[in-house]
Amino acid sequence: MKKSDISNISNAESVERAEESVRSSVQPSGKFGGKADRLFGADPAGLDESARGIAVLVIVGVAVGLLSGMFGIGGGTVIVPALVWLGLTQRNAAATSMLAIVPTSISGVISYATCGNVDWLAALLLFCGMFVGGQIGSWLLSRLPELVLRWIFVVFLVFVVVNQISFVPSRDQHIAMSALTGVCLVLLGVVIGILAGLLGIGGGALAVPALSMLFGASDLIARGTSLLAMFPNSITTSVANLKRRLVHVKAALIIGLVAAVTAPFGTRIAGAVSPRVGSILFACYLCVLLIRSLFVAVKATRSARASS
Repeated sequence: MKKSDISNISNAESVERAEESVRSSVQPSGKFGGKADRLFGADPAGLDESARGIAVLVIVGVAVGLLSGMFGIGGGTVIVPALVWLGLTQRNAAATSMLAIVPTSISGVISYATCGNVDWLAALLLFCGMFVGGQIGSWLLSRLPELVLRWIFVVFLVFVVVNQISFVPSRDQHIAMSALTGVCLVLLGVVIGILAGLLGIGGGALAVPALSMLFGASDLIARGTSLLAMFPNSITTSVANLKRRLVHVKAALIIGLVAAVTAPFGTRIAGAVSPRVGSILFACYLCVLLIRSLFVAVKATRSARASS
């Protein structure tokens, strides 16, 4: 064999090894990929994972846990804007928020259940509806434009703020269960599930006032029942989002686990303040969030019109 032939073969082998190296470096990590994300595939790009970004995730987890315990919410109204600010798209932030809500809601349920503030049957009926609605919401999440998702989130916040200001729940009432009540709870669950899957919220911001206003639950029972119905729905919706590769697993685990630690402290605060004070505090928090979300939605709308 000529020396030139040997050189050509060597060069060909070098090129082939280089191409294989490039293919392996760009291939997304799957079940047998790199050290991270073996089960769920590569995390969505864009999130600030510096020391500053991780610190923000921890702070968000602390706030979410306290708010979850105080108001019976999953904390998506905090998680989604925070993740968008850190660089995720609205779609990925909503999906990541749903996974973070799982440990948060479990911790909150335990805190409320130990004080007897959970209606187990009502939570089961709510979950049945939320399971169906959550799958619809997850499907819509992967298809609706980013701008539409932002404005839906703003409209949702306006609705919840108005409810919190206009209604003061009682602390000594219970849900009077009947066949009609059961059907209505399932239908309510469907609506909540759709919004939960679409917006990345647990649904408590809608479930808590609805359980008090429409079904006569006390403020504490409404919160505990909301959290109980929330966590299995968060699991089923998160499974659908994971299959669609929409979830940033690392961010969800950091926020969720930190929130699970702080949620019992929020539950203690909820029991210490009056229903009226609790409603005012929640409304104030949502108003701040509404102003920011409205600003972001208007800015995104102007950018979309400028580019079209």
